Amino acid sequence: MKYITYVFIGFFFGIIMYKSEAASWFRIYEMFEFGSFHMYGIIGSALLIGVLGVQIIKRKNIKAMGGQEMQLNPKEMSIPRYLIGGIIFGLGWALAGACPGPMYVLAGSGYISILVVIAAALFGTFVYGLLRHKLPH
Repeated sequence: MKYITYVFIGFFFGIIMYKSEAASWFRIYEMFEFGSFHMYGIIGSALLIGVLGVQIIKRKNIKAMGGQEMQLNPKEMSIPRYLIGGIIFGLGWALAGACPGPMYVLAGSGYISILVVIAAALFGTFVYGLLRHKLPH
C-alpha cells in the first residue's frame, strides 16, 4: 500500500513535466541555444524548491515515510567527479533530447522511440555499476 504513494507522485510528476513542456525536445533544444527562458525557469524553480525542501527537512528533523531517519550526508567535493559526470550527463541529454525524468514521460506519452534511449540509459547504469570501483570517486 505504501508504494501507491510513489505511483501517485510519479503520475503527478509526469503530468507536470508534460503540461509544462519540460519533456519537449523543442524546448530542450531552445534552451541549449539560449533562445528562451522557459526551461531555465523550470530548472531554477526546481532547484529553489529542492534547496528549501532539504533545509526544512534538516531543521525540522522530518522522518522518512517508514519512520526512519533521513540520511542527507554531503558528498565529497572533487573536480573529476562533477566535471566528468556533468560532461557525460550533458552529452547524453543533448544527444537524446531528454534527461532521465522526461524520458519516462515521453514513453508514457506514446513516443516509442524513446525506449531505445531508456534501454541505453539502463545499460549505462549497469556498466557504471560494474566499473564503479575503478572510477575516481
